[in-house]
Parts: sequence; structure tokens; C-alpha cells
Amino acid sequence: MTGQEAAQGPKHKRDLTRRKVIAAGAGAVVAAGVGGTFAAGAFAGEETRAAQGTATGGAGEVCYKLTSETTEGPYYIDADKLRRDITEDQAGIPLTLRLKVIDSESCKPLANAAVDIWHCNALGVYSGYEAMGSGGGGGGTPPSGTPTGTPTGAPPDGGGGGGHEEPTDDERYLRGTWRTDKRGFVEFRTVFPGWYQGRCVHIHTKVHVNGTWTDAGYEGGTTCHTGQLFFDEESVLASAEVEPYSTNTTTRTTLDEDTIYPGNGTEGGLLKLQYRKNAIAKGVVATLTMGVDPSASAG
Repeated sequence: MTGQEAAQGPKHKRDLTRRKVIAAGAGAVVAAGVGGTFAAGAFAGEETRAAQGTATGGAGEVCYKLTSETTEGPYYIDADKLRRDITEDQAGIPLTLRLKVIDSESCKPLANAAVDIWHCNALGVYSGYEAMGSGGGGGGTPPSGTPTGTPTGAPPDGGGGGGHEEPTDDERYLRGTWRTDKRGFVEFRTVFPGWYQGRCVHIHTKVHVNGTWTDAGYEGGTTCHTGQLFFDEESVLASAEVEPYSTNTTTRTTLDEDTIYPGNGTEGGLLKLQYRKNAIAKGVVATLTMGVDPSASAG
């Protein structure tokens, strides 16, 4: 999160594909303030496919191992925006994101961890990078004429990976950091993300531990998890019928087409979603339990 973290360097160097990270869908959720009240079992007959996973909550909660360490992407900003409501008047479907962070070895809640989230707006634009357009895809006049020669280098990926880009502006909407409580829970209020070229709909996340909370932000510590959270196709198609998502003309990459989503459901970061069928505009509640290795170091 800070220069101190960079100076300390990683405590452990590990093959990311071997790091144990576990996730299970969160159990019964009671959340209010998103266009109505969502209660445990309130829409049991209307849950989306993502909410029908095999994970169970409560005393019999199952911890799933997964290799969900994914790219940070080029648009991370260590802004130390300590807040739970990251909306900043951005238009879109209200989204309550409720995450639970647990220790991957013991499955016990990880309290006082700092959780970052950041994502694009309904039209695919990241704050801090507005000049780069949807997903950092840029703009300008398309090339004309017949291509000549042999192309070199990797094709553009729509902002899904690659090195860090320097911000182009001071906007910081849809970005924030908050601490987990004694039960490992953290909750954010935001909007349902849009999409941009080359990527499915997603939210970026980081988990930081062993730092110090101050009035200025979260200082020191290490980053033990960098990952992404995903949305099932049914919900994304429903959102695409609602303004301003319906005005997004960028060709959308589906969940199955995405090159970063690992394709293994909740074990790969697929969120469990609750919303009213045919009324997604009233709001969505998204939940997931993420297990991390507090002793690990992730970029």
C-alpha cells in the first residue's frame, strides 16, 4: 500500500500457481438499502446460477482451494481512499459487495485486514484514466489503408493485464479500501461494473495484512492476495438492458471467453448474486468468502 511495503520487499517468493487461496460462497445474507431489503431466503426461487453453487455456509462451511491469484492490471492506484461507499455519484445499478476474508489454513476469520477494490464504471472507464477511454483502450482515428509488413509484439488486451499505467487525472470514483471486522467481513457500496474491450465484467481486489491503520490511511504491511471477482452471464445480460449500460456500444467479452477468469465458479472468484428477476435495476447483493495466506506476498 505504501513505499514502506515496497521497501520491505516480499517475505516469501512462491509460485503463484501453488499458493493456497480458498473461496466459498458466503452463507445467508441480510442486507438492506439496495432498492429494497434482501433477506436470507427472500428470493430463494429466483436466485441466479451463480447463487446455486455447492458451497454451504454456517457451521458446516466448506473451504475451497483455488488458484485465484490474478493480474493486478494496469489501473491500480494506491489512493488510500478509506471508505465503504465508493460510488461518488456514478450512474448504475446499486451493488452491495459483501466479502469475508479467512485464513486459508485454519479457515478462521482474518480481522483488521485492509481490502482494496476498484473497477470501471458502467461505460467501461476507470477513474484516474479517463483520458484513455473505455478500459484504457484509448481513442483517436483508426488506421486507414492496407496493412504492410509483419506485425510484432503482443496484441492489445483491452486493459486486462500488462504493466502499470500512470494515472491521467485525479478522479478516484469506484475505488476504496476498508478493514475487515472481527468476523472477517467487509462491505462496500458501489455500482454494478460495466465492460470494455477484451475483458468480461469484473472487480479487482487486494488484501493487505500486518499494516497500521492511521488517519492518513493504511501504512506498511504486505499484500497477501491480488485477485479479481466475476459476474455470471445471466446478471450481465440483465444489466445490459438497463441505462446507462445499454448505451455501452463496446463489444463485450463473455465470462467463458475471458482469458483471466479461471473458469471454476466460486472457486475462481465468481460472486454469488441476489437480485429480483426482471428488476435488476433495483439493486444487487454480491457475496463471496475469500481465503488467503497471511504469510504470503502477492504483487
